[in-house]
Amino acid sequence: MIRSLLLGTTLLMAGTNMAMAAQGDWLVRLRGIVVAPTEETSEVTGLAGSSVGVENAVVPELDFTYFLTDNIAAELILATSPHDLVGEGSISGLGEIAEIMVLPPTLTLQYHFMPNNPSFRPYAGVGVNYSIFYSQDATASLVGALGPTDVDLDNSVGVAFQLGADFPIGERWFLNADVKYIQIDTDATLTSTVGGDAAVVRTVEVDLDPIVAGVGVGFRF
Repeated sequence: MIRSLLLGTTLLMAGTNMAMAAQGDWLVRLRGIVVAPTEETSEVTGLAGSSVGVENAVVPELDFTYFLTDNIAAELILATSPHDLVGEGSISGLGEIAEIMVLPPTLTLQYHFMPNNPSFRPYAGVGVNYSIFYSQDATASLVGALGPTDVDLDNSVGVAFQLGADFPIGERWFLNADVKYIQIDTDATLTSTVGGDAAVVRTVEVDLDPIVAGVGVGFRF
């Protein structure tokens, strides 16, 4: 009986040690994420009754977490996602009007509520995001309607909020589920050339503000 109790205690302590996340630890996670904009846009100037929608994207995400204390950690989140812009309202007949790429590196400060729990380690975070837009191209439908058009979206700085949990599956490996809300507000400029050197400039405010939800696997070292 005593031997069984000792064995059980030893196994419990071993499981706890396996799950421990402590000051000085690094975590690396690889997730599959859905980037779902909750977009709100203004009217495209010069096109009465128009607006723009932003399509979802599914991409991989890599993050690095460093524990400053047993409970407090900093996480750098890296991913890039392609998005289609679609016409809405009076320009809905154009369908897809532009293709863009977004690189939104995000740094959060997290609080880990139960860093030593052997089965479930929840956390919450808040931080800052800097979104870089690149590969911004007008589609044939937009060019057909407005003429040759350059698309340019301003880079964006915003806040980010995060909730997630790690689920240990070995001495250093764990599963992860995570959801973030990221503020990404930008101004898009459409510069169309109409005969010779004449140019028509149209602008639209686009608040992407995506919810980013993902699951993945991580390693502690």
